[in-house]
Amino acid sequence: MSHLDGASAELVREALADGDPLPGTIGFAGELDGTLVRDVVGRRPVFSEADDPGAWSFDPTDLREPASVPAGHVRDETGEREVWTLPDPEPESRADAQAAVTAAVTSSVRNLDSDGLAVAFSGGVDSALVAAGVPDAPLFVTGFEDSHDVAAARSAAAAMDRDLHVVELTHEDLRRAVPEVAIATRRTNPMDVAIALPLYLVAERAAAEGFDRFALGQGADELFGGYAKVVDPASDHRVDAETVRGARRETVLTLPEQLERDVLALRAAGVKPVAPLLHDRVVRAALALPDELIAADSERKVALRAAAEGLVPESVRAADKKAVQYGTYVSRELDRLARRAGFKRRMEDHVGQYIGSLLE
Repeated sequence: MSHLDGASAELVREALADGDPLPGTIGFAGELDGTLVRDVVGRRPVFSEADDPGAWSFDPTDLREPASVPAGHVRDETGEREVWTLPDPEPESRADAQAAVTAAVTSSVRNLDSDGLAVAFSGGVDSALVAAGVPDAPLFVTGFEDSHDVAAARSAAAAMDRDLHVVELTHEDLRRAVPEVAIATRRTNPMDVAIALPLYLVAERAAAEGFDRFALGQGADELFGGYAKVVDPASDHRVDAETVRGARRETVLTLPEQLERDVLALRAAGVKPVAPLLHDRVVRAALALPDELIAADSERKVALRAAAEGLVPESVRAADKKAVQYGTYVSRELDRLARRAGFKRRMEDHVGQYIGSLLE
């Protein structure tokens, strides 16, 4: 018996037999023939008891002492071992690499099933590409009043002539949701909580309006070079690599931990996450990009923006995007709530202490 999320048992068995880390899925995890398995990008989490691999769940809150299966690994009674590693191909020519990315991205967003689907929309190129693939799906954005993400989403939705649902946040929303998010994700540090909160709250609203699937642009920044630190890595202390491709690989390797947090938050909100820009075909094409199609001068996500030409309006294709915790003002307002509750900035980890007080 097997219980897998995201792929058939036959496909995963074949991937194990031939060592193919990207066998054409959007991620998978679960039990296969008595062994726990998780895909190489870590798009779907799975957990077992730390001292008993036979006791497992997709939800860590079901377990007494949950231990996450690392991406690309299997775990059973004999131990844990790595079975796949993320490919590190030589860069293709500029023309071939761009053609591959354009084909992969276009195919992934256009093959989305719109049944019961809503789209997380921030007005950036990532979420706009996802939205372009499902023209009948409603778009949802969240943030505090006058936040960057709400303003950008309104502008982009108008340019795309799309229906936008705005989930305006309040301090009470944060106070209520912090414990729920922390318990669901097993994360209490301020950065993780601030990232997961807007995802949870916007997905919660989509679920309340009858949608059980939520499409996001997850993975685009990591795969295509959306972070400032990949532009000039040799002079940026935030990365160890000295090349654009090397710095981009470092960010891709952070995906399993990030996706575990995000997927658990979204599931706790009542929706199933859908991430077309993390399909194996997109991952494979992105990994073969040369430096200049990842980041060049002041432009980031060069290849992804080129792939978006003709699919989204030019104003949206070129738009800058802030990280969700800053674009929604959630990070700022968590800090404000902490200070109002007596946790001053001069105190060590004052926001973390405030989060801890809400959990008590």
